[in-house]
Amino acid sequence: MARREERGEMTVREAGRKGGETTKKTHGHDFYVQIGHKGGQKVRDLINRGKQQD
Repeated sequence: MARREERGEMTVREAGRKGGETTKKTHGHDFYVQIGHKGGQKVRDLINRGKQQD
């Protein structure tokens, strides 16, 4: 069986790293700040909805 590099395949980790680097080059640091804020807000909303249901 040939090595992955020789077959042109990559691992999930390699693909994620490559995609992250491309996103960083395309969108920059502020993009990550925005999506982090959105994710944190979603978590807070879910927690509050759960508390209201009790």
